[in-house]
Amino acid sequence: MSTGAGSVVGRLRQGMAEGVLSFPLTSFHGDGSLDLDGFRTHVAAQVDAGPGALFPACGTGEFFSLDEDEYRQVVAAAVEVAAGRVPVVAGTGYGWAQAARFARIAEDAGADALLVLPHYLVAAPESGLVAQLEQIAARTRLPLIAYQRGQVAFTGAGLRQIARIPGVIGLKDGHSDLDRLQRLTLAAPEGFLFFNGASTAEIQARAYATVGVPAYSSAVHAFAPEIAGAFHAALRDGDGGTVEKLLRDFYVPFVELRDRVPGYAVSLVKAAARLRGQSVGPVRAPLVDPSAADLADLTPLLTAGLDLVGAAL
Repeated sequence: MSTGAGSVVGRLRQGMAEGVLSFPLTSFHGDGSLDLDGFRTHVAAQVDAGPGALFPACGTGEFFSLDEDEYRQVVAAAVEVAAGRVPVVAGTGYGWAQAARFARIAEDAGADALLVLPHYLVAAPESGLVAQLEQIAARTRLPLIAYQRGQVAFTGAGLRQIARIPGVIGLKDGHSDLDRLQRLTLAAPEGFLFFNGASTAEIQARAYATVGVPAYSSAVHAFAPEIAGAFHAALRDGDGGTVEKLLRDFYVPFVELRDRVPGYAVSLVKAAARLRGQSVGPVRAPLVDPSAADLADLTPLLTAGLDLVGAAL
């Protein structure tokens, strides 16, 4: 592991222990064009809330809808606003050749590391998943975190292989298969990073912690860092009553609303941010913004969640 990668690992490990991982939204104008001023304002609020790290241009940030120039602007703006206060881990993905292009852009923009999102369309054997990471790692100086979700899943043997790739420092898990995840953590070398990347990860945060993965990403942090922070503090402090109240009265109803329509894991988060006055704009196709009926259910739910932690809409 290079000295630079080691420094990033240390900062990420400390951040994961101290706060949730923020995945900011990418702001668009009503016509779908990039709203960089809105994005900067949103990121500033995210960083001020004290997350463990910032992950711009990833799934919640609609990486899949950004062209290379927009991606460059988004990552550069996130780095500028973060100003070294938290590590900035940019998303990259598709096939390795395109992922390497995004990696070079992120490197030039000043990102600290990369989250390698699942590749596009085709299923592949584990040997190919390992080769994908090898190809990307060979073309960037930035440390890589692999993201297993959908068609990407590693065995213990595969995990040992990717952990030996220079620059690969960790794994984000979105499968929520705790048997598999426990095997992966036991197969990993000392110091390899893991975090819970399930949709609305708070729902499963206690379960992940039992297999040694307490760190998690939080989409809720993108629109209600007060709720996300209160939940994280209660979980850290062993305040089971507060954890269960927030799960029962906010997180579970939010997940039930999120599950009504494919893509609401992003578009409902954006809608909630707009309800709080944030200039994040609409989602880009193929995602769709929530219907009027779903917004009518979101508004009182958001108010109730904020009331639970003493924050205002």
